[in-house]
Amino acid sequence: MKNKQTHFTIASFACLIFVMLGYVIKFYPETVASFDMTIQSAMRGDLPAGLTTFFSTITVIGNTLTQVILVVVAFLALYFWKQWKAEGGFVAVSGIAAACFILTFKYIYRRDRPSITHLVEAHGYSFPSGHSMGTMLIIGSLIVIVHQRMKAGLARTFCELLLACLIGLIGLSRIYLGVHYPTDVIAGFTLGFGVLHLIYPFYDQKRFELRFQGKQK
Repeated sequence: MKNKQTHFTIASFACLIFVMLGYVIKFYPETVASFDMTIQSAMRGDLPAGLTTFFSTITVIGNTLTQVILVVVAFLALYFWKQWKAEGGFVAVSGIAAACFILTFKYIYRRDRPSITHLVEAHGYSFPSGHSMGTMLIIGSLIVIVHQRMKAGLARTFCELLLACLIGLIGLSRIYLGVHYPTDVIAGFTLGFGVLHLIYPFYDQKRFELRFQGKQK
């Protein structure tokens, strides 16, 4: 129970930060304009060709279609192949939650995308970053599963760090490519982190119950 309350507390604080940031974006956008512009200018620089290619490629991982494929493949692999039913459900719920929250909040805040040159095509509203939130939830759930299922050691640490770096790079790619403000990415990461902590206790309890009942490995 204590562990569950800790996760709920973290989720509450993360969601509170998101709501506060969203309030500023909605009613006082000029407050964060300097912050966004400073980071955008620092990241864009002279737009080296190699870096542009790298970020244009890695950002695809956060595209809606890619996220859907990732969730479906992970669910099928975990639920049916590995017989880790709770883990499969965890990834599926994370993906569904990401889709619902992204669509809902984009239409609540209706923030236009940055006016600077976009290096990739992007549609819809800007706040929060769907790429950032989706990857935080989906890849974040995979980090949790890796931590629980792999034996402690160098291999597990490497996998966790690789996935964590992937989340960060996808967020950075959205700023570099000009399709999101830094505050969009921060908001996406924050909300995704909060929702992940909100879902986790229910997943962990279900995982315990299924293993105790002998219904999964």
